[in-house]
This record gives sequence, C-alpha cells and structure tokens, in this order.
Amino acid sequence: MGKIKIVTQIGSLPYDNIKDAVEYSLRHEIPFLPELPRMGEFMLDYIKKPGVLACLDEFKKHDFQKVKIQCVGPATLVKNGYDKDKAVEKARSHISALIKGLNSKTIILFLDEPSCSADFYDKKLWEETFRGFNVVRGIHNCGEFGWNEMFDSDIEIISFDASRYKISGNRNGKNISWGIEKPKDTTDFQYGDLITLPCGMSPAKYGKADCEKNLEMLLKTSKKLADQLL
Repeated sequence: MGKIKIVTQIGSLPYDNIKDAVEYSLRHEIPFLPELPRMGEFMLDYIKKPGVLACLDEFKKHDFQKVKIQCVGPATLVKNGYDKDKAVEKARSHISALIKGLNSKTIILFLDEPSCSADFYDKKLWEETFRGFNVVRGIHNCGEFGWNEMFDSDIEIISFDASRYKISGNRNGKNISWGIEKPKDTTDFQYGDLITLPCGMSPAKYGKADCEKNLEMLLKTSKKLADQLL
C-alpha cells in the first residue's frame, strides 16, 4: 500500500511573502495552493479577477504527484448577491486559470462553501461548476449542514470541522477531509480520507508560529493514522 499521504490545508495563510507561503505548503504531504488575505486575497474579492492569486505562478514552478487547490463555491457567491449563472461562470473561470499549467498527476479541487447551510445550496451548481474538469471533487464547509444531502451528491471528498461536529448518516462511499484541532477529532478515519485544519488560517487569528505548530500536529496525526491503516 505504501505510505499514505493525507495532510493538506484549506488555503488561507498568515504570510505576506510568496516564497515563504509556497515553501510552507510544500512541506505538507499534499501541497495546497496558498491564499494570502494579507495581500487582499479574500474569496469574495479574488473571484472578481479570476486566476489572479499572489502565489499561483510560484506554486506552478513545482511538479506534484498530488496537489490540492480551492475556489470559492458558487453557492457562497449566490448567497452574496451573484445570480446562479454568473456564480458558476466566475468559479469556472477561476478554476480554469488555476489548473492551466499546473503539473500534477492528481488534482484535488475543493469548492469553498464555508457558511452554506442545508437549506441554502443547490447540487446542480456544484455539478455545473465541476463539469469537464479532470479533478477529484471536494466541498469544504466548516459550518453545520445536512449530511444526507452531501452524501447523496456526486462530491468525492467532504471537508468539515471535525473539532465541532460529528458525522451522521451513511457515508455512501464518500471520503472525508477531517478538519481537526487535535488527533482525537478523527473519529472514523478510513483509507482515502484526508486531514486538515477546520478552516483556513486567517491572519486575524493566526501567526507564523501557529503555522509551524499546526503542521507539526497534522504530521504527527498522519503518522498515527497511517500506522493504524497499514
């Protein structure tokens, strides 16, 4: 089976130096595309200029076996005033720019839907946004939502805040990206699952020292989980 690679992160980092942010990402088992709020990269702002992210060019200088990228989800855009067609169009334009020139055998793409509740999303929006992209499909939601609806969708990986919420219902073959603050937050880890933080590391809450501490926690947790699975 070999060593499993399960550690990634949500995206936002409290860096203001591009190379430092990318180097930090590369230390993860599954590197992720950094987003830098200190440089104005908030999801509802960067989507206005699809493909314009500070770390994107530096990130694409590297080749990957597996990589994780992310884009604000269409349901979040609709919730913030976009009509459905424009929301899908903006998300797809951004994703196309992220993928172009990205050299990776496997690309995991998460749509960030951090505040979408069970009564505020449309699975057709996700289907249309993912259409035609050769990616592993994921949804990130750090709030509370309906598990049954998520497990019945065509999403392959569901990312949630495992430090606050528990899974309920039949997983229906889905993988989970466990958003953890401590190792015991992973209560039903299975092969193909991932671990990450519950949400991004906003500079309003986190500093560089937190980056190191959190990565150390994730890597230690990964080793324990790998030992259990192998």
